[in-house]
Order: sequence, then structure tokens, then C-alpha cells
Amino acid sequence: MLPTDRLAYSAIADRPRLVLPGNARVAIWVIVNVEEWDPKETMPRTVLTPPAGGAPMPDIPNWAWHEYGNRVGFWRMLDVLDRFGIKAALAINGKAIATYESISKAAHERGWEFIGHGFGQKNMQKVADERDDIRKTRDAIRKFMKRDPRGWLGPGLTETWETPDILVEEGFDYVCDWVLDDQPVVLKTRTKPIVNVPYTQECNDVAMMLIQHHKASEYRDRAIDQFDQIYADSENSARIMALVVHPYIMGAPHRLKYFAAALEHIKRHPDAMFWTGEQIYDWYLSQRPNALKG
Repeated sequence: MLPTDRLAYSAIADRPRLVLPGNARVAIWVIVNVEEWDPKETMPRTVLTPPAGGAPMPDIPNWAWHEYGNRVGFWRMLDVLDRFGIKAALAINGKAIATYESISKAAHERGWEFIGHGFGQKNMQKVADERDDIRKTRDAIRKFMKRDPRGWLGPGLTETWETPDILVEEGFDYVCDWVLDDQPVVLKTRTKPIVNVPYTQECNDVAMMLIQHHKASEYRDRAIDQFDQIYADSENSARIMALVVHPYIMGAPHRLKYFAAALEHIKRHPDAMFWTGEQIYDWYLSQRPNALKG
């Protein structure tokens, strides 16, 4: 299906009111992306361009740049999230669960939600068998968590024409790739519908730091500005806001304090709540009980 076949246009101003518990105005979810980069393949991103160009293997500088995040950066970010009492969503490659078992255990001990993020960090259009990749990711999370994951985030938000269909068929409840709204939306598939929980490209450290090349403080400034506007928008109907971070980016020593400052600003608002993706999904269906019918 084309994207326009999966969902019709809907103006947020025309929708029935959504109400969060306790008359909260905004639900914020923090997504920590943990990935395993295969040193036998081209690196998904680079901080250093090889001096002679091309894609050398092994690409030690860029592989190590990312690996630092899982060895060191994640633990800094974990301290910040613990300080504010926030349970994050861990979007993790299926094979990274075992490779970075200490991260998996730390997230599990804190009650974080695990979200499928591809089996390895590769565009879904480039995996040999998309259904098999999704199944292996689901099974890796199931083996570790003793329950199935409910949410899916494509590596780099990538999908094929069939991704939502396969996700439903393999037991997923929601996806995050459709970054087009501040409230959950329902996507049609060839079987039953799937919910898209709002994600972000704007308050995403990959976009800010690696693509747009902003200084570290941009994360704080933009996250605060984004929250303030969404908070104002939510006067008559609840909104969802996502904050996206990667250990090798916001976990770097010179960036971490700006992530903490953004969370501190949001935490000052008693009617802003921190949830996981599955909590947002369950709440949305409680507000729209007929959303998945038809």
C-alpha cells in the first residue's frame, strides 16, 4: 500500500478530545537507541571520513566511535534517567541484546520497555528477508524478557512497502516510524490495523548532531522549545512528545548535561508525565476503543 492508502488525512483540530490520567496535558516518552554495528559491513554513520574515501573494512575509527556509546555513554545516560525516575523505552537491535548484555540487564532491572529495532543496524530495504529479520528480533527480545515486544522502530525509520503488514502478522501492536503527528494514529494493513505512536526527527540527536551539525546545547534548547509549544497545544486535548537519544551521541561527555537540562525543565511541570510506548498505546485504545475495528 501507498502511505496514503494506510491512513487518511486528519486535522488534529477536528478530532475528539483525548484525556490523560489526572488531567495531565502531555505524555513524554524517552527512547534510547542501542545498536550493534557489524565491523564487516559499511558503518551506518561516520564521524570521520576515510582519508582516501570509500568504505574501508575494518573501519576502526567509526566502529570505535559508536562502540564508546555502549561501553561508556549509555551508563552516563542511565544515571541521568535514574536521577529523574524515568523509565525509558530501549529500542534495541535483536543481536545487541546478547552482545551488550549489561545494557539489557540494566534496562530490564529498571522496568524499561524493549522495542524491536531490527536484528542488526541495517535498512529494512537491505535485509535479505524482512519477515525473518522481524521474527529474529522479536524472538531475541522474547528470550531475554520472557514476553513479546509490542513496539517496533525501524533502523533509521526505514520500512519496505510491507513492513506494517508484517509487523501485525508477527504480533506487534505499534510502530514508531510514521513521524507525522503529535497523537497516535491508526494505519491500515492487509489484516488488522496497527497504531503508530508519535516519534520524532526534531528532538532526535542523530538529526541535530550528526546531520545538522549543531553544537551540543541545541538538544536542550530545541527539546525545551518543543515541549513548551506542545504543552501549550495540549490545552484542549492531550499530546505526545518523544525524546530520542543514542549512547554514542548524547552520551558523549560534552553533550550529556544538555540532555539532563531538558528533562529537568519538563519535570518542573506536574501535568507532564513520562510514559513508555506501550503505556501510550494502551491509554490511546482506552480513549478510542473502536480504533482497531474495521
